[in-house]
Amino acid sequence: MGSSIANHFRNYSWLKRTLLVIAACTFLSSSFLFLTPPGTFIREYLAKTVITTQHRDWAWIFVGAQRRDQMVLEMQNLTEVNSIEKQDIEAVQFNTNRPIESLVKVEDISGTLWKGKRMYVYDPRSIRVVVPSKQGEGERITAMVQRTGAVAGVNGGGFNDPDGLGNGFAPIGAIMSGGEILYTDQEGSNPQQIVGFTNEGTLIIGKYTINELLKLGVSEAVSFYPRVIANGKPLITSGDGGWGRAPRTAVGQKADGTVIFIVIDGRQTSSVGATLKEVQDLFLEDDVINAGFLDGGASSEMVYNNALITKPSSRYGERRLPSAFLVFDHPEKVHVKNIWEGLTTIDAGGASTHPEFLKEQAELKAQGKLPTPTPKATPTPSPKPENTAESVKGGGSSSPSSTDSTKPSSTDKPSTGTPTNTTSPTPTNTGNPTSTPTPTPTPSGGNTNTGGTNTGTNTGSTKPTTTTTPSPTPSPTPKPATNGTETVPNASTSTAPTVKPN
Repeated sequence: MGSSIANHFRNYSWLKRTLLVIAACTFLSSSFLFLTPPGTFIREYLAKTVITTQHRDWAWIFVGAQRRDQMVLEMQNLTEVNSIEKQDIEAVQFNTNRPIESLVKVEDISGTLWKGKRMYVYDPRSIRVVVPSKQGEGERITAMVQRTGAVAGVNGGGFNDPDGLGNGFAPIGAIMSGGEILYTDQEGSNPQQIVGFTNEGTLIIGKYTINELLKLGVSEAVSFYPRVIANGKPLITSGDGGWGRAPRTAVGQKADGTVIFIVIDGRQTSSVGATLKEVQDLFLEDDVINAGFLDGGASSEMVYNNALITKPSSRYGERRLPSAFLVFDHPEKVHVKNIWEGLTTIDAGGASTHPEFLKEQAELKAQGKLPTPTPKATPTPSPKPENTAESVKGGGSSSPSSTDSTKPSSTDKPSTGTPTNTTSPTPTNTGNPTSTPTPTPTPSGGNTNTGGTNTGTNTGSTKPTTTTTPSPTPSPTPKPATNGTETVPNASTSTAPTVKPN
């Protein structure tokens, strides 16, 4: 019987044999993935990884739309819970008698599926938040370092990132430098996810209002999350943290004041990326007592001695970003200008204004590699009035939130002349995923995050509105691969799911 079946199979044409083998493999793999516990684990793991990118909607392929939405909500709830506990400011006792051979030390690190860099900063007071030098677009970290004379730097907070091709000029959350509020999209009494430093150099991570930050003496801050170590306690006690593998940027502090920045390369054959727990464990090995994440995804990078020493996952290389943590020999001499002050509109950019993307499309068109659009018949009835609220695609970072992501329309209310960004869902924006978690920043990054309408902390000022440039409508223009900041579940004050920046 068996030999007759084998002979019958050998009599098939090569095409029949190939199709039969493919069908058998498909049946077996599908049975494994959907009918066994290990298969379910693999599908959920892949879904978590997709959720923290700019293409979070596609996670339904692995687990279905209902389970995808449930996983997003679980991530959001866990982030909220982990951010509540207030930090023990007295836990850091700075070792002022220790000789410091150098300002920073950088070393290679690696794991089974990733490679990266770890930077020790021995004096946390040498760390400053730096923002772009001109209005209208973000700035690459190498340019920031060269312009300011910094020793080293890593990427900072999340931002609104349409199509994963944002210009890096529309931050999400708060930005503080030198004790001044350069940007915020929340009023002073609304808590938001914060990563920052006090005047004394104590790392602050968690959910704080602007008013609380000012009372604590916080001088440098950006917005992103999640928090993974609080007051010496690891917050991921089971599983891998729930965000899959991706490029990561994180910061932690030891009890003696030493700050540790970790940047993990990802989305590459040489380095797939790290899980949240793997980064948490790296910090625990160094006895870190407080730690959390900055914008990740294509925004993750580290610069040292005027050189980019990590490998960003963006196909265009370094991204333009709204903020960075830089290390200086003489931080007291650094003045950071508020480039958002006085603006009434903030353009987040997108595919139609991204220089590298446009150049790439022009080259493909010249080579005849772009498909010719097929003309569509237009209806004969009289044309409708122009719709001034035309929808545009959103991308985002470093923070996702809901499957139907809406891009924030940011309005700034300057406190003491400082713009305040109010994000509120508007019908002019359609969604994506990052991103960029998003924190009230999400990556990550972006990073497009929405989180309820905020009125701002100040009055009597013009409200800047974050706008996005519509992406090209012709079908021939392909959507770029995942380039955005890391997308993460939204942890804004609003309980409704929202979408960000990774």
